[in-house]
Amino acid sequence: MTEHSRSSSAQSSSNLRRQPKQQRGKERVEKILDAAAAVFDEVGYEAATTHLIAAKAGTAIGSLYQFFPDKAAIFKAMELRHAERVQAFWAGVDIPSIVQLPLRQMIHAIASAVAELFEQPVSRVVFVQFYLAREIFQSIDESMTQEAIDFMASILRQRNPTLTEEQHSLLAEVCVHSSNAVMLAALRSSDQEHRQRLTQQIEDLLVSYLEPHMGDHRLRGVMKVMICPHCRSQQLSKNGYRRSKQCYRCKECGKQFVVQ
Repeated sequence: MTEHSRSSSAQSSSNLRRQPKQQRGKERVEKILDAAAAVFDEVGYEAATTHLIAAKAGTAIGSLYQFFPDKAAIFKAMELRHAERVQAFWAGVDIPSIVQLPLRQMIHAIASAVAELFEQPVSRVVFVQFYLAREIFQSIDESMTQEAIDFMASILRQRNPTLTEEQHSLLAEVCVHSSNAVMLAALRSSDQEHRQRLTQQIEDLLVSYLEPHMGDHRLRGVMKVMICPHCRSQQLSKNGYRRSKQCYRCKECGKQFVVQ
C-alpha cells in the first residue's frame, strides 16, 4: 500500500473548508459532491461553475462556500472520496475464499463489485476524468493504478502460487489495463444497454486471458486452503473421520464440518 492510500482518509477530512459536525451537514456535502459529478459529466470541468453545482444540488451558493472555496476543492474532495471507496473495496475482498471459486465465478465476483462501485456518480466521473483530464487531479495519480495491479497480483498469487512473481505481476498488469480500457468506453457511453454489454465483456475478456494460467484444472494440483464454512476462519484441526471422509473442527466457532 502506498503513502497515497494510507493518507487519503485523513486528507479527505482536512480538505473541507469547514467540517460538518451534524448528519445534516454531512449529507449536504455528499449532495454537493454528487451534484458536482453530474455537472462535470454534463458540461465538463472547464465549463462547470460553483453556481451550476449549487443549483444542481438544490442548495444556496453560500452554503456551498461554507465547505468549498472553489470547484477545484470540490473535485479534490471527489478524488479522495473515490480513493476511500476503492480502498474499502480492496479491504473487503476475502481473497482466501474467492480464489477457491471456479475462475468465472471469481472474475464475476470481482467485476460485479467494480461495476457496483462505478454506479456511484462521484467514482464514475473521477475514473473517466482521470483518463481525459489528468491535469485537474490533485491527489490521485498512477500510484492508484499500481495498487490495483498489486491487488490483482495478490489474488493471482494465491490462486496459482506455482507461477513466478514476474508472471503474477504481468498477468495482473494486463488484467487491470485491459479492463480499465473497456470500463472507460462503457462509462463514456450514453446508451445504457451498450454500457451494460461492454461491462459484461470484461468478464469474458479476463476469463479467456487467465484460463491457461488460472483455470479450474490448475487448482487440482495446488493445495487448497481449508476454511470453516460457518465463520470463514482458517484455524482448523482434524477431528477424525465420518463415513470415510475427513472431519474438521473450527477452533474459532467450535463447529464441525466434513470435507466433501
